[in-house]
Amino acid sequence: MFLADCQTRLAFDLLANTWNAVVMWALRHGPRRPGRLRTEIGGISSKVLTETLRRLEYNGLVTRHTYAEAPPRVEYELTDLGRSLLGPIEGFGEWAAEHADEVMAAQERWVMTDPRPMPESLD
Repeated sequence: MFLADCQTRLAFDLLANTWNAVVMWALRHGPRRPGRLRTEIGGISSKVLTETLRRLEYNGLVTRHTYAEAPPRVEYELTDLGRSLLGPIEGFGEWAAEHADEVMAAQERWVMTDPRPMPESLD
C-alpha cells in the first residue's frame, strides 16, 4: 500500500511539507491575499509562503486569482480538491494536540540516552 510508486504516497508527499498543511488550514475560511496569510500564519517568510502557494497551485489544491487593479491584487483560494484535504489535516492536527507531550517526551529520552547526534531531517 505504501510502496514508492503507489498513489497513496502522493497524500503523504503533499502533507510532508509543514507549510503546505498550515497554508491550506489558513485558507479554510475563504480567499486570502498573501499579506493576510503571512499575518494569520505567523513565522513564515514571504519567500517560503510564495513557494508554498506555488506548490499548492501546481498540485491543484489552491487557485490564484489576479485582479486588474492598480495596484494589482492577488488572492489565493482552496479548490474543491484542496478543501477535500481539510478533514485529514484537521485529524492530523487533533492527533498532534493529543500526543504532543508523548512525542516531546520521547525526543527528550532519545537525546538523554542515545549517543548519536539528533537527526537534522527525517526525510
